[in-house]
Amino acid sequence: ILIITFVGYMLATLFFNSFINRYMLENQTIEVIWTTIPAIILMFIALPSLRLLYLLDEVNHPSVTLKTIGHQWYWSYEYSDFIQMEFDSYMIPANQLEFSGFRLLDVDNRTVLPVNTQIRILISAADVIHSWTVPALGVKVDAVPGRL
Repeated sequence: ILIITFVGYMLATLFFNSFINRYMLENQTIEVIWTTIPAIILMFIALPSLRLLYLLDEVNHPSVTLKTIGHQWYWSYEYSDFIQMEFDSYMIPANQLEFSGFRLLDVDNRTVLPVNTQIRILISAADVIHSWTVPALGVKVDAVPGRL
């Protein structure tokens, strides 16, 4: 009852108000202004951000290239810069984990990468979409079949 009374009061006040112009239905100039100004502001924000995003993803001269391929129950890695070296990395089952191990993230054969160098990691999948992650670095990439 309180809500119906309040809504009725507001409708009556607006209907009998002499300060309202009932014949002004639209104001195109103000609508154009408040549509174009935010669009221009968004363009000034988006274009430099997209350029920086592209530059961050580009690796100029990597020291090491690591090719990572996700399979159904394991990952296969390949170093091909210096010597041709390939190995597979299987997840350690939960019943064989040590106390300090990460469940569903610890593997039997870890990848070793150099520190303070630029590294190119090419990630793909052989069968379905996989998620390759390094939690300590905050990296998580989807491995999609047929795409590097």
